[in-house]
Amino acid sequence: MPDAPTIPAPPKERRGPSSTSGPFALLEQIAGMIILTARSTVAMLTPPFSWTDEFIEQAWLIIRRCAIPVMVSTTFFGLGAPGLQGGNITYIFGTVDRLGAFFVMASVREFAPWINGMVIAGVGGTAICADLGARKVRQELDALAVLGLDPVRTIVVPRFLALGLITALMNLVAIVFGVLGGWIAAVVVFGDTTAGYLSTFTSNFTMPDLIGSVLKTSLFGFIIAVVCCYKGMHVKGGAEGVGKAVNQAVVISFVAIWAFNFLFTTTMLAAFPETGNLH
Repeated sequence: MPDAPTIPAPPKERRGPSSTSGPFALLEQIAGMIILTARSTVAMLTPPFSWTDEFIEQAWLIIRRCAIPVMVSTTFFGLGAPGLQGGNITYIFGTVDRLGAFFVMASVREFAPWINGMVIAGVGGTAICADLGARKVRQELDALAVLGLDPVRTIVVPRFLALGLITALMNLVAIVFGVLGGWIAAVVVFGDTTAGYLSTFTSNFTMPDLIGSVLKTSLFGFIIAVVCCYKGMHVKGGAEGVGKAVNQAVVISFVAIWAFNFLFTTTMLAAFPETGNLH
C-alpha cells in the first residue's frame, strides 16, 4: 500500500514580546493602576453614592487593625533611634532640651508619617488585597458586573477613600506617640524637664510641617489603596495567586512610599525653606 500522504505541520506562530513578564508587565501594571485611580476618583465624586456604608465599615476596620501597631511602632522608634541617639549627642553638649526641636523634624516631618504608611500598607493594605483577591477567585467581582453593579464603585471606592482619610488620621496619632517616645528619652533617660522639651518643640513647630505631614500620609493611603486593590482584582491562580498578589502588593506599596516620601519632602523643603531651620 502506498504511504499515506503526510500533512505538513502548520508554521509556528511568531510571538512578539510577552506582555506578562519583564518591562511590559511593569508598564501594564502602572497603566492599570493609573486607570483604576481615575475610575475611582470619578466614581467617588459622581452619584450614586452607594458606597457610604461600606466606607464607614472599611474605615473602622483599618482603625481597629492598625491603631495599636502604629502607636507601639512610633513610640519605640521615637525612643530608640532619634530619642536615645539624638539625646546622646545633645547630652554631650549640655543641650538636652534641644531634643524637642529635633523631634519636629524627626517625628512630625519624617519618621511618624513613614512608619504610619508602612504599618497601614503592611496591615490594612494586605488585608484589603487578600479580601479582593479571594472575591476574584470566587468570581464575586464578575457576579457584580453581571448584576449591573460597577465593582470599582461598589468595592474599590470605599477602600480607596477609607485608606486615604484614615492614613492621615492615624498620622496624627503617630506624631503624638512619636513625640511621646522623644519625651521618654529626654526626660526619663537624660533628665531634661518636660517644659524644656515641649518649649523647643513648640518653638520650631510650624503649620507647614503639620499640613505637609497630613497631606503626605493621605497620599500614602491613596497609593496603598490603588496598589492593593489593583493587585487583588487581578489575581490569577487560585489561593496561591492570592498569596503572591499580597506579597507583590506590600512590596510595591513600600517602594512607592519610600520614593514618594523622598519627592514630597524635597519639594516641601524647597517650597518652605524656613522649615529646615532649628531655632
